[in-house]
This record gives sequence, structure tokens and C-alpha cells, in this order.
Amino acid sequence: MPGRAPSPFAPGAEGVRVELKVTPKASADRVRGVAVDAHGVACLQVTVTAVPEDGRANRAVVALLAKRWRVAKSAIEVVRGAGDRRKALLVRDPDPAALAARLDGWLKNEGSAA
Repeated sequence: MPGRAPSPFAPGAEGVRVELKVTPKASADRVRGVAVDAHGVACLQVTVTAVPEDGRANRAVVALLAKRWRVAKSAIEVVRGAGDRRKALLVRDPDPAALAARLDGWLKNEGSAA
């Protein structure tokens, strides 16, 4: 796909799967943009001030993204990597394709400035 950057958002049956790379204990809670790893997998880079203890950093990531994406915190679930910096989230929505398109639009407009 020349000219089009890979997306960290993948619609599925129950919602949108989001690949993340999280940095805890950062100076600010923010989305830093998208990074592509050596395998070509796009990850949304997120920093949070919370420490990675007792799920605090995961809760901070969910709260930050729920606010930015204007979805309920209860709609976001960590489905892989709860104790790791590399994570996958599932954002539940009855129309995953529409949500993925909305999130891609958010990323283009304000994703790295959030």
C-alpha cells in the first residue's frame, strides 16, 4: 500500500482491535502518534504518568483513550499484554467498521497532538 501508513485500528466481529505501545511513568498522559515495528505492525504510542503497578497504567490508558475517542471506559478492554508495554485493546461497538473509520479520522486530525 504505497502512500498509506498502516493503521493500529482493525475492525473485528465485536469491535475494533487497537495495537498499543505504552510508556508508563511519563511526564504527561498523551498519544504520541503511530510507530511501525520491524514486522510492519502499526502501534499507537501512548504515554501515561501512572506507574505500572496493580493495573494503574492500564486504567490510565483506558481513561485517556476513552476521553479522546469519546467512548465509554467500559467499552475498552485490554485483551493482550496487561503486564507488558505492548498491548492490544478491544473497543466494543455494534458497528466496528464505522468506529474504525472514525478512529482513523481522529488519528489523522488530532492523534499525535492529543
